[in-house]
Amino acid sequence: VQLQASGGGLVQPGGSLRLSCAASGFTLNRPAIGWFRQAPGKEREAVSCLSTNNDITYYPDFVKGRFTISKDNARSIVYLQMNNLTPEDTAVYFCAADLAQSSSYALCHGRPPNWGQGTQVTVSS
Repeated sequence: VQLQASGGGLVQPGGSLRLSCAASGFTLNRPAIGWFRQAPGKEREAVSCLSTNNDITYYPDFVKGRFTISKDNARSIVYLQMNNLTPEDTAVYFCAADLAQSSSYALCHGRPPNWGQGTQVTVSS
């Protein structure tokens, strides 16, 4: 199982970024997969999770309406579209998965066993 995140960078407040997570070693039709972030001095937190078997998503309130998680089964990529970014969104973003279960809610509230490396997102003017 490998998860490869990319797409981070520097963006101005109010801007957008799309992160990609390339998944290998499993198919995107059963497990739960999601995005988490960790800012300096803060604990890691979930920002978006997806049940790949039924496309049910979970978002915490602080990203609802701004972040969207989606997947491309053919390319085995999970995306995180982030709009209207604020400096508070600055963090290292990670993709994570749990092949043993498929609940997006459970993934976002649990401890995923599979992690990719992070990609830095910086929101600054």
